[in-house]
Amino acid sequence: MANLIKTQHTCCCHNDHCTPNNEHSSWKKYLPAIISFLMLVAGLLAEHVFHVAFFTGYIKLAWYILAYLPVGIPVLKESVESISHKDFFNEFTLMTIATLGAFFIKEYPEGVAVMLFYSVGELFQDAAVNKAKSNIKALLDIRPDMATVLRDGEYITLSPSEVKIGETIQVKAGEKVPLDGILLSQESSFNTSALTGESKPRTIRKDETVLSGMMNIDKVIEVQVQKLYEDSAFSRILAMVQDATSRKAKTELLIRRFARIYTPIVFFLALAIATVPALFISDYVFQTWLYRALVFLVISCPCALVISIPLGYFGGIGAASRNGILFKGANYLDMMPAINVVAMDKTGTLTKGVFEVQNIATNHNPDTFMSICGSIESQSKHPIAKAILSYCNTKQIPIMPVSEAEEIAGHGIKGVVNNQTILAGNARLMDKYNVGYDKQIDSIPETIVIIAIDNVYAGYVTIADEVKKDAAYTISKMREYGIKTVMLSGDKASIVEKMASELSIDEAYGNLLPEDKIKYVERLKKNPEHKVAFVGDGINDAPVLALSDIGIAMGAMGSDAAIEIADVVIQTDEPSKIVSAIKISKKTRRIVKQNITMAFTVKLAVLILGTIGFASMWGAVFADVGVALLAILNAVRVLNYKEVSLS
Repeated sequence: MANLIKTQHTCCCHNDHCTPNNEHSSWKKYLPAIISFLMLVAGLLAEHVFHVAFFTGYIKLAWYILAYLPVGIPVLKESVESISHKDFFNEFTLMTIATLGAFFIKEYPEGVAVMLFYSVGELFQDAAVNKAKSNIKALLDIRPDMATVLRDGEYITLSPSEVKIGETIQVKAGEKVPLDGILLSQESSFNTSALTGESKPRTIRKDETVLSGMMNIDKVIEVQVQKLYEDSAFSRILAMVQDATSRKAKTELLIRRFARIYTPIVFFLALAIATVPALFISDYVFQTWLYRALVFLVISCPCALVISIPLGYFGGIGAASRNGILFKGANYLDMMPAINVVAMDKTGTLTKGVFEVQNIATNHNPDTFMSICGSIESQSKHPIAKAILSYCNTKQIPIMPVSEAEEIAGHGIKGVVNNQTILAGNARLMDKYNVGYDKQIDSIPETIVIIAIDNVYAGYVTIADEVKKDAAYTISKMREYGIKTVMLSGDKASIVEKMASELSIDEAYGNLLPEDKIKYVERLKKNPEHKVAFVGDGINDAPVLALSDIGIAMGAMGSDAAIEIADVVIQTDEPSKIVSAIKISKKTRRIVKQNITMAFTVKLAVLILGTIGFASMWGAVFADVGVALLAILNAVRVLNYKEVSLS
C-alpha cells in the first residue's frame, strides 16, 4: 500500500529492510492508525450515540480532519510525489481523490474510515512481507562477521573478506564457519540447517569440504580456506535469493501491466458516473452521483491484486528456501507446475555418489597398480576418483606426482605417472586410444575403471554406488503427478537399466556423453506438449541444465558450474526435494489464482452495486481493503509449508 510500490521494486534483502532492528519492529508504526481509529470512534459516538450538541459544523469538520491526517498524510505525500513524476493514475491518487471527495460532500467519517482501513491494510502487508522475509533474514543472521586466521605463527581476528586462499582458519565450537574450505582436523559435527534446511547434524571428516554458514557444534577445528569470501557458499546463496526476488513471474508482470491500464480507465469511469447522468436524468443531484463515483473509485483500487500476487510468489520463494530449495526467480516458481517430464542424471542425483572400491583385477602387483590408479585419479573431482583415493589413503598406498593430466568428458582421464602414460576410465576411453582389453569386462554390471599403461591394458577396478533412500519415493510421487521420468547417465547401460527397473523409471539410457544427454533432452523438447526439467550435479551436466526448461542442480555435492547455471538449486542431497519444489510451486500457483478470482469477483459485484446506489463507502472499504487483507492472509499460507526429510 503506501510502502508497496517502494517495496516491490527493491530487493527484499537490502540491509535497510532486513536488519533485525529496523523500523518495522517499532510499535510507533501502529500509532497513526491507533490515533485515527480512536478519534473516528469518538466522533461517531459523539455524533450518533451521545448527540453532543456542539459537535457540528466546523468543530465536526476539524475533528475529522485531525482524525484523517495521521493516516492520510503519508498517502497524500505519495500522491503528490507521483504527480510530480507525471504518474497521475495510481492507487495513491485514487485514494486521495476518493477521501477528499468524501470530505467535500460532508461524509467525513467515511473519508476517515477509507484512509484508516487503507493504513491498516498497509500494516498487514508489512507484517506479511516481514514474515516472508524471515527465511532471508536467517541467511543474514548466519553471515559470519569475523574469521580467526593463522598468520606468522599466531591466530588473529580479521574480516572474512581479508582472508586469502590457502590460509588456515580456526573455528571454535558454537561458531559459524566464515569461509569455504577443507577440514584439517580429524572430524567434527556441523549444524547445516541454515544452508540446507536439514536439521540433522552432519559429521564432516578430515579432507572433506566445509562450507561457510555451517555452525561447528563439536570441538575447535582448523580449516584450510579454498575460496574467497565473495565466492563462498553463503555469498552465492544470498546472491541467488536476492536475484530471485527481482525476477518476476509472468502472472505478476501481467497484473502490473493490467494495473497500469486499469487504473486510468476506472478514474475516467468514475468521472463519467459523476457527470454523464446529468445529461439523461431530470432529477440529477450532483452530490448523489459524486458519492457513487467516489464509492466506485475506492472499490476499483487494485490493492488486492498488486499486493497479494507478488506476496504469494515471494512467500513461495521463502517457503522453498526454508526447505533447502532455492528458486532463482518467481518465474521458475511459476513455471514448475507445468513440468511434465523430469530427466535425471544418476550419480549424485539418484545415488549417493559415495563409491567404494569392490574388486581389483590386474596382473601387476595390486599395490603398485592402485598407486598408479590413485595417482592419475588424484587429478579428477569425480566421485569415482574420490573412492579410489579413499581406498589408497586407507591402505596407505603412496600417490605419485602426475603431469600432463587431461580429463576427457564422458571417458575418463589421461596423464603421465612415473614417466608412463596412464589412461583411466571407461571402455570408450580404451576404444578412443585403441587399447585392447578383455571384452567380458563389458558384461560386468558394476561401475568399472579400466587402466592402461603406455596404451597396454593393465587391469580394472570395480566401484559400487548406493541408491539414495528417498529415490523410490521421489519417482513414485512424480508418477502420481503425471510426470514422466527419464534417467540419462554416462554410466554403463547395464547399471542404468537395472536401477531404472528397481525404481520404476519410465525410460533410462546409459553410456551417454554430455552431448548425448543434450540430444535426448532436445528430442524430448521437440514435443510441444513437453515441459522438461533436468536434474544433475556434475560439471558435465551444465550444458543440459541450461538447455532444459528448468534446470535443477543438486547443490550439496554439485559442481559450481552446475549450481551457477541451474534455475533451481537443491541444497541437500535429497531428490525428494524435487517433489517438495513441485508441491510448493503448485501451492503458490493455486493461492495466486485464488486471490485473482476472489479480488475480481468481489470487486465486480460491489462495483455494480455501487454504481446503481446500493453500496456505500463502507461497502467500498470492504471490497478494497477487506479483499486485500483476505488476499494477504491467503498468500502467507504458503510460508507454513514444511516438508519432512525422508533420508
